[in-house]
Amino acid sequence: MSQVETHREVPHRGLITLSIMLATVMQVLDTTIANVALPSMVGDLGASTDTINWVLTSYIVAAAIMTPVTGWLADRFGRKELFLGSVVGFVIFSMLCGIATSLNEMVLFRLLQGVFGAAIVPLSQTFLLDINPRERHGQAMAIWGAGIMVGPIIGPTLGGWLTESFNWRWVFFINLPIGIAAFLGMAAYLPSIERRLRGFDFFGFAMLSLGVGALQLMLDRGGEMDWFSSAEIWIELGLAITGFWVFIVHMLTSRAPFIDPRIFLDRNFATGLVFIFVIGVILLASLALLPPMLSTIFGYPTITVGVVMAPRGVGTMISMLVVGRIVHRMDARILVVVGLILTAQSLYTMAGFSPQMDSWLIISSGVVQGLGLGLVFVPLSTVAFATLEARYRTDATALFSLVRNIGSSIGISIVSAMLVRNTQINHAELSAFINPFDPNLWAASPAAASGDPAALAQIDGLVNIQALMISYVDDFKLMMLVTLLALPLVFLLRRPKYAPAGDSAPAAME
Repeated sequence: MSQVETHREVPHRGLITLSIMLATVMQVLDTTIANVALPSMVGDLGASTDTINWVLTSYIVAAAIMTPVTGWLADRFGRKELFLGSVVGFVIFSMLCGIATSLNEMVLFRLLQGVFGAAIVPLSQTFLLDINPRERHGQAMAIWGAGIMVGPIIGPTLGGWLTESFNWRWVFFINLPIGIAAFLGMAAYLPSIERRLRGFDFFGFAMLSLGVGALQLMLDRGGEMDWFSSAEIWIELGLAITGFWVFIVHMLTSRAPFIDPRIFLDRNFATGLVFIFVIGVILLASLALLPPMLSTIFGYPTITVGVVMAPRGVGTMISMLVVGRIVHRMDARILVVVGLILTAQSLYTMAGFSPQMDSWLIISSGVVQGLGLGLVFVPLSTVAFATLEARYRTDATALFSLVRNIGSSIGISIVSAMLVRNTQINHAELSAFINPFDPNLWAASPAAASGDPAALAQIDGLVNIQALMISYVDDFKLMMLVTLLALPLVFLLRRPKYAPAGDSAPAAME
C-alpha cells in the first residue's frame, strides 16, 4: 500500500480497526489511570507526596517531546513497523513499571513508556484515515474519537478499582493482555506503507523539544512551585519561549525543516488545531475538577465518583456513533456549532452546582457535555484532514495530538491555579462576615458565637466548603466562556465535498 489512498485493496478492515483501537485505548488510559494509584505508590517506592508526582510528569513530558517526531520515524522505519515497535515498547515498560521497587526506577520506566507511547495515538488516527475512503472518514473518526475521549473518563475509575481490589501494580499489568491482542491483530492484518526517506532536521527537533518539554514541565510543576514566585518556573517559561521562537524562525527559513510549514497553509487543518486545543482545555480540565469536587465536597468514594461520571462517557459515545454516520451527509460546521452550544449549556448548568444538590444534576450535565463534545470532535477530526495531502497526514496527526495534549495541560493548570487562588479569596471574604455580633451566627451555632473552639472549627469547615464550591463554579464559568469564544472559528472551516466511494481524488471544497 503506497502513500496514496487505495482503499479497495484493504482486507480485514474491521479487525484492523479493532486492533488499532485496543492499542489506542491502552495508551490513552495510561494518561489518567495511574493518577488515583499515586497515594498507594508512596510507601512502596519510598517516595514523598511531592516527589511521587514525577511518576506523572516524566510520562507527560516524554510523550510530548516524542509526539512531533512521529512523522519522520514513520517515514524512516515504516508506519506499520513503528506502530508495532511502539506497542511492544509500551507494554514492556508498563510491566517494568509494575515491578519497580524505587522511585528512580519508576520515573525512568515511565519516561521510556512515554517515549514509546507517543506515536500510538497519531499513528492510529493516520491508519484509520488511510484504510477508509473519504466518505467513511466520519465513521472512522467516530470510533477513534470514542477511544480518545472516553479513555480519560474511565481511567480514574478503572485505576481506583484495580488499586482497591488488587494492588496499584495492576494499573500497569493490565496493559499486557491488551497490548498482546493489539500487537497480534496489527501484525497479521495491518497494511505496510511504502517508506519515504527524508533528512532529519536535528536542530528543528531539538528546539521544538526544548519548547514542548519546558512548557510541559512548567505547567505540571507550576502549582507545586507556586507558579511565578519560583525561579524554576521562570527558567522553564524562558526556555519554552526560546525553543518555540527559534523553532518557528528555523521552520520558516530552513530548506528542509523538521515540520513542513506548508502543512499550515491548509485552512481547515490550521483551524482544526485551534479547535482541538479548545477541546483539550474543556475535556480534561473538567475531568480534573470533577473527581476532587465530588470526593471533597460531597464525600463520594472513588467507585461512586466513577459511577456518577460514567454517563458523561456514554453521552460522548452515543453522539460520536450517531454523528459518524451523518457527518458526510450534512454540513459538519452545523454539527460543530450544535456541539459547542451543548457543551456551553452543560457548563452553564455546572456553574449552578451547590453543596446541597444530589447527583442527578451532575449526571445530567455530564451527559449533555458528553453529547456536545462528541458532536464537535468527530466532524472536527474529519474536516481538519479533509483537504490535506496524504503525504502530510502522519505529521498532521502528530501535531493534532500534540496540540490537544498541550491544551489539556494548559487547561488543567489554569483551572487548578484559579481554584487554589479563588478558594483563599472566597474564604477570606466569607469569614469576614462571621463575628460574635452576627445574629445569624448566634442562631446557627451559639457555641461558635461564644468562642467554643470545636464549634468554630466546624463553622470554618462549612466556610471552606462554600469557598471551594464558589471556586469550582468560577472555573466552570471560565470554561463556558472559552467554549462560546470558539464559536466564531466555525466560519473559518470549509465544507468538504466528498468524492464517490472508491474515488481517491482529493475532495473539493465549497
